[in-house]
Amino acid sequence: MLKQIVLITALFALPAFAGRAQTGFLNRTVMEAGEEYRYQVYVPADWNDHKKWPVILFLHGAGERGDDGLLQSDVGLGHAIRKNAAAFPFIVVMPQCRKGKVWTQPDMEAQALGALDRSIKEFHGDRERVYLTGLSMGGFGTWDLAAKYPGRFAAYVVICGGISPLPQLPEIAVALAKEHKVADPYAETVRLVGKTPVWVFHGDADPAVPVEESRKMKAALEAAHANVRYTEYAGVGHESWDNAYAEPDLVPWLLQQRTQH
Repeated sequence: MLKQIVLITALFALPAFAGRAQTGFLNRTVMEAGEEYRYQVYVPADWNDHKKWPVILFLHGAGERGDDGLLQSDVGLGHAIRKNAAAFPFIVVMPQCRKGKVWTQPDMEAQALGALDRSIKEFHGDRERVYLTGLSMGGFGTWDLAAKYPGRFAAYVVICGGISPLPQLPEIAVALAKEHKVADPYAETVRLVGKTPVWVFHGDADPAVPVEESRKMKAALEAAHANVRYTEYAGVGHESWDNAYAEPDLVPWLLQQRTQH
């Protein structure tokens, strides 16, 4: 009789267990133009489908390029989440740029946006609270997407990014500087960003991306009376993302920003 009770209890428990939502860092794939791309999506431990969740799209740097779908999840924002998951109540989408590519190329942007759209649908994302952040090469990609899709994101967090080409990655220039040949790509990017809130971070000892890139964007944003916050770390090199994602005001600031669709 006891065995029967245990068996019946187990059978009734199975559907509840099977329906439990997956959380943490999850492996996902997305198809774009016939190509399959691996990406990671972070889902908070207390996730449920009874509410809409804020979403962050994270663009990694040049060092995490590849096709394993994993490297990008342990640098920058992913690393910050692993250290203090409770501080990040977001769905976080982490696509991976292919080797030999940069985020400003159309196919890489397409797969990133495809992963974002799929994650919003799968995890009940709030389209009024979708944020974009990137570091280094991903910072360039953030400015590029901001210029190409104004109004799509509720806020931008740009870490050690820029606009002009880099000697080590000449193809990394945002589309405005490379394709449209505008006289002042900084001012033009700012014009397209409009009033969308931006928080820019950079270390003043950065040997890879000159801090002048962020200083020029800050000046252009301020000249246009844009909604900008700027944080420059004295004596900090390229890895200023560790400081930026640990800023205590960053998450509350993000959660205050919304778009209207």
